[in-house]
Amino acid sequence: MAEHRMGSVRTMPRRPPEPAVEVLRDFGSSPPSAQRRRPSLLVPMMVGAGVAVALGVYGRTHTPTGIAVNVAGFSSPLTVKVWLGTGAAFFAVIQLLTALSMWGRLGGFSPSWAGAAHRWSGRVAFLLTVPVAVHCLYALGFADYDTRTLLHSLLGCFFFGAFATKMLILPKRGLAGWVLPVIGGAVFVALTGIFLTSSVWYFTTFGFQL
Repeated sequence: MAEHRMGSVRTMPRRPPEPAVEVLRDFGSSPPSAQRRRPSLLVPMMVGAGVAVALGVYGRTHTPTGIAVNVAGFSSPLTVKVWLGTGAAFFAVIQLLTALSMWGRLGGFSPSWAGAAHRWSGRVAFLLTVPVAVHCLYALGFADYDTRTLLHSLLGCFFFGAFATKMLILPKRGLAGWVLPVIGGAVFVALTGIFLTSSVWYFTTFGFQL
């Protein structure tokens, strides 16, 4: 009898242990790999908004001086601003084209130097906008005496805010695929609007002159 009972105990089937995933599901959890979240855009967006608002407030409250940036060879500070803005728009177009190339949107045309050209064209474009912004804020202030100047002032503040946001999200990993194209596109559109409401307006009104 003892041997028979011992044999029964040995042959008794055991219930296999539940997988860890099932246990996690019972507690309403998910595996660690599924708990990964995309980086938050809240802080970069808030910083960008703060930059845009701060520039607008300064331009509005600062008393314009009429002159801020001048370069030898140009007839006036305004023409300096116009040509620097034109240069910034030119390099912004290069950055757009190289970005489209890297994303495979130019029919397979993606040279090895596209990445370097994209980065450097963006840097040069931004550097060219800095003296323009100094002139606008310090010499002219936030202008709103007609639709063109109001739009130009708003786009200028928005451009630097969007640019600050873009710089803060660039180092982040795991971003959704639409984030960089949307933010970068906003920066490009803002700069294009600035160019149209300043340089293009000047050229069509006064002609090409240094």
